[in-house]
Amino acid sequence: MEDFLLKHAGKKPVSFHMPGHKGSALYKRFDHEEFLKDFLDYDVTEIEGADNLFQREGIIADLAEKYRRLYGVQASIPLINGTSCGLIAAILTAVPRGGKLILARNCHKSVFNALTLGGIQPVYARPVLSSSWGISAEVAPEEIERLLTDHPDASAVILPSPNYYGICSDIPGIAEVVRRFGKILIVDQAHGAHLEFFHHFGAAYGVEYAALKNPHIPLNGERAGADIVVNSIHKTLGSMTQSALLNLCSDRIDQEQLEEWLQMLESTSPSYILMASLDINARILEDHGLLLFQEWQENLDWFYSQAREVSGLRIMEAPGLDRTKLNLDMSDRGYTGRALEEALIERYGIYPELNTGNILMAMTGIGNTREDYGRLLEALRELAEREKKPSFPKNSADSRNLGMEDRFAGLLTQEGKTCLRSVIPYPPGIPLICPGEVVSRIQLEELMDCLRNGEKVLGLTNQGLIKVVEG
Repeated sequence: MEDFLLKHAGKKPVSFHMPGHKGSALYKRFDHEEFLKDFLDYDVTEIEGADNLFQREGIIADLAEKYRRLYGVQASIPLINGTSCGLIAAILTAVPRGGKLILARNCHKSVFNALTLGGIQPVYARPVLSSSWGISAEVAPEEIERLLTDHPDASAVILPSPNYYGICSDIPGIAEVVRRFGKILIVDQAHGAHLEFFHHFGAAYGVEYAALKNPHIPLNGERAGADIVVNSIHKTLGSMTQSALLNLCSDRIDQEQLEEWLQMLESTSPSYILMASLDINARILEDHGLLLFQEWQENLDWFYSQAREVSGLRIMEAPGLDRTKLNLDMSDRGYTGRALEEALIERYGIYPELNTGNILMAMTGIGNTREDYGRLLEALRELAEREKKPSFPKNSADSRNLGMEDRFAGLLTQEGKTCLRSVIPYPPGIPLICPGEVVSRIQLEELMDCLRNGEKVLGLTNQGLIKVVEG
């Protein structure tokens, strides 16, 4: 593993994938280079003066207070086991064992893990389908109101906003509905930890977020009325992978019970290196956030304006979109999302975050520079100028993929049976088939498309089949 990481770093790659710091340059720029040296010397345990994550009284309490002030919430709890553990703890706190949870069908797999741990009954909210892009879009407040009316015994509502592609739901509208029914609203904001600061630093100019020219940056869950918001600080901001934050935004949550669940779900040996990176991120935001978010917005404005002029390139733009996610479609030039990703990696050393069908998503972060955006734009221009021709990803359904159709035949025998274990393309980590669902032909065809495209799919048996109820 060390050899791989050293070799990859040596390529000087351009990162349009998580984490958001994009490498050491961000820390070096703001005088945190010392932290990057002699790394193992900072790998300590709960020695005298180091505080305790589960009984915060000293330096970790100071860290939590920094984030409480930054997000303007009632309490902030640092997480060292990712947003996943925060979501699970939030659900187990808000929903009694055996109770009912209204959840968006495109929730992350960690939400479904919470259902299993709590014996919780799911009630699925169906996101709107984007007809122009063929992906799940926002969840409408009307859908949540319908489900709460039909299921008054549900204890809470959870949904991702932004979703993996940056599409945000109307959280203010949903929060009003959920509050009216007396329920708890949990927002999975794993992909939107940065949203607060576009508004926060926009307000520093005296005009609520308009001064940063953000008509498309939606309100974050903390401002929009959610009770619990869980943020992956590492995904788009400056901390290290696996570091996250749970924000309590109302007094309708039992914080003691929540922290008891977190103690069960997190390691009793939390990484001080991860927690220190959360602290450095907070200090960078406090001292240099206005500058960084100005630069981020200017870079986005520049990229979108230039990308619109690239022939054969389609880029997603819409109200309610977190435009820090660059959703690109070059199918007009014969590129599937997978093929475009391979071209960018192999020819230009540019590493995107996700491909789905014809969409390639490049995830920007606080550490991306104008040079990064320029290299991506120049690569897209060069690819667009090439002669149109069909382009297929590696592992596609051609003569190289012998046995794939036999595998499809095996999966087809499971049509109509009940799924026992989630089947999850990863990324994005959204279950294609959930436990208890009857396996449909459409789901099987979508699964095979994933497998043909060489995507990783979690939850299949060693034989590559779905675990189902037999008989």
